[in-house]
This record gives sequence, structure tokens and C-alpha cells, in this order.
Amino acid sequence: MNAPDALQPLDSIALADPAPRRTRQARAVWGSRVVTIGGDAPVRIQSMTNTDTVDVIGTAIQVKELAIAGSELVRITVNTPEAAEAVPHIREQLDRMGIDVPLVGDFHFNGHRLLTEHPAMAQALSKYRINPGNVGKGDKRDRQFAMMVEAAAKYDKCVRIGVNWGSLDQELLAQLMDENALRAEPWDAKQVMYQALIQSALSSAAYARDVGLDPNQIIISCKVSGVRDLIAVYRALSRRCDYALHLGLTEAGMGTKGTVASATALGVLLQEGIGDTIRVSLTPQPGEARTQEVVVAAEILQSLGLRAFNPSVTACPGCGRTTSTTFQELAKQIDDFLRAQMPVWKAKYPGVENMKVAVMGCIVNGPGESKHADIGISLPGTGEAPAAPVFIDGQKAMTLRGEGIATEFHAIVESYIEKRFGTPP
Repeated sequence: MNAPDALQPLDSIALADPAPRRTRQARAVWGSRVVTIGGDAPVRIQSMTNTDTVDVIGTAIQVKELAIAGSELVRITVNTPEAAEAVPHIREQLDRMGIDVPLVGDFHFNGHRLLTEHPAMAQALSKYRINPGNVGKGDKRDRQFAMMVEAAAKYDKCVRIGVNWGSLDQELLAQLMDENALRAEPWDAKQVMYQALIQSALSSAAYARDVGLDPNQIIISCKVSGVRDLIAVYRALSRRCDYALHLGLTEAGMGTKGTVASATALGVLLQEGIGDTIRVSLTPQPGEARTQEVVVAAEILQSLGLRAFNPSVTACPGCGRTTSTTFQELAKQIDDFLRAQMPVWKAKYPGVENMKVAVMGCIVNGPGESKHADIGISLPGTGEAPAAPVFIDGQKAMTLRGEGIATEFHAIVESYIEKRFGTPP
């Protein structure tokens, strides 16, 4: 057997942190709450309600749930005069509940009228979303777009110019298709579509600035449904502008498909330093909470090391050594406990979200992984004695036995957090 080659340092690219973002910085403001977007600010999580906005209480409750789950901006549909009238009341309900998350108004087709005719709504929102493909046609388009931008400038709101694959300006697309047909070597149709998306966003942003909107109030998105399409469009977009960028697949899909597609597309772009806000547009499974899209978005950012929201939990997938339901049940109990306690812990113990916890299932990797965590437990695998060694800061601290292992571990975790992250008296 030949001797191994001398060890060499790993490729620096493999160890590199995500590339720095170089975009302008926008601000979504409500009361004393200021959410900065872009520049050196953290990548922000956004979500959207699926309630009827006219239902003030139902919408306010869902906004609260999304905000508590970790959404830093919540978008609501504003599509009718009745919905516009409801927005200030939704804001009032949220303020009464102590939820200061900024609200984003989602406008299509009639936003120019709603923002003009309902000033209380225009003021209650912190950000407007405008789709250039849905602001009007012909000579009406520029005038109606300008009306919305003027409202944003008047009330000092930031604007997301959100171009969508499914509602692209058809006049612009037809123009670019005609120009492409005259090329000596025409591009394929998808490349023309990419250019149409980017040109629509950038020309709309330029026009918004001409109307009087500060460039630092502008955020851009060019959303599509395909993973590779999204990556291609945003790479090109980021080279051509310095506006803050919102990322997300237009329709990610349901369950595993939506989660994997979003994580793949957003992970690539965020690692390259592209993106300032994200949304994971999951179709909820029957009975699934709307907050699942926020959970997935947070996991993407935390997995990339860009944000920390909850203690990082390492748990083994299980194998023939862990076929007993004991490991699965205990692992779930501990994970659920950590997530449920985080709202309380974050308010009380700054930095607790950076804690690393290991919940392992047998003696093969359990002790080793637990030693690498801040606090870890190696649960009994199939056929193993019902004993669970606990490791704290790399050292074995104790062994738990009996029926109350999960409950005892909960208490140990709480004690550890209080000692490590609590404010000294």
C-alpha cells in the first residue's frame, strides 16, 4: 500500500464564506421598527398571507403567526376598495397585539387608484409591491405606474418592482422577440424571456427614479418558477444593477418539491452574494400552517451560515441500530421543545440562537457528535441499555436512564442556557 501524499490545504473556495453583497440599502419602517434591506443588513425573510384581506381579524392573526415564526416583512393582498379600507384596521389590530412587523401591499391592475383614493391605506403600509406587467397597457401604463410611485415618494415608502415570468409585459416581450428575429444568429426563446424580465425591471426602476423615487427606496425582483432559470436571471440582474434584490421562485410547489427547489435556487444565489430578501412560496399541504414557508426560509439562511434563528440541532437519520421508536420519539420531543422555547429564550438570553445541540441515536456516532456540540445527548439504539450519556462543552457530564430521559434533558438544556447566556447578576 503506497504512503499517502503529504497533506495540502483544502481549496480556499470550498471554505469560503458567502460572497459579500454590494447593493443599495432600502428601509421598511413602521413606528419605531425599521427593517433595513440590502447593503450590510442581514438577508431578510418575507412571507405573504393567504387570507381575504377584508377579514381584518383573520388577516391580523395570520400576520402575527408569520411574524412570530420569523417573517420580518409580511405581504398582504390589496385588490379591492374593501381590502384597501381594511388595511389600516389590520395595522391597528397588530399594534394592539404588539406586532410591529412592516406590512407590504401587493398591488395588481388597480393599485394606482387604490393608493390615490385610500391615503390611510397608503400610510399604513411600509412597502408597496408593483408588478410592471400589471399596471396598464399602452399610454396608460406609464401614467398609472407613475401614480403609484408618486404615492410611495409622498409617504416615504420603499417599493419592490416585482417582475413575474407569468405576467410579463407582453408588449415588451413582443418587441424583443421581433428584434431577436432580425439577428444573424437569433437567441433561443428562453434567452429572450430572460432579457425581457431584466429589461422590464431595470427600465421600470429608471422610470421610478425619473418620477422622483429615491434609488435607495427601490427593491427589484425577477421571479420565475424554474430553478436554473432563476439562477441565470439573477446572476445577470446582479451584474447590471446595484438595487436591493428580492429572491424567490414564483411558485415553488408543495412539500418536498417546493422545499428542495427553493433551497437549491436560493442557496446557489445567496452563496454568491446575490439576494437581500427571500420568500419561499410554498403551497401549504392540507392542514399545514402557513408558517411552514417561513420555517424553510430560516433554515436556508441558517444552513448557509448567513443568519441564526434557532439552536442548530444535529440529529442522525436512524438505521438498523435505531429502529426502535424510542429514539425517534425522544428526538422529536427534544427538537419540538427547543423550537417551542426559542421565542422565550431569545428575548431572555441573547446569543442562544447560536447554540449547537446534538440528538443522536446510538453509540456509533452519538458520543462523538455530542462532544462536538455545545450540549448533546446520545440516545439508546435498538438493543442498547436505556442509558443516554449527556455531553456538555465536549465533556461527558452525566448519564440519564429510565422513562424520563427527554424531560430530564429539557431541564439540563435550560440550566445550560441560563448559565451560558444569562446576564450575570
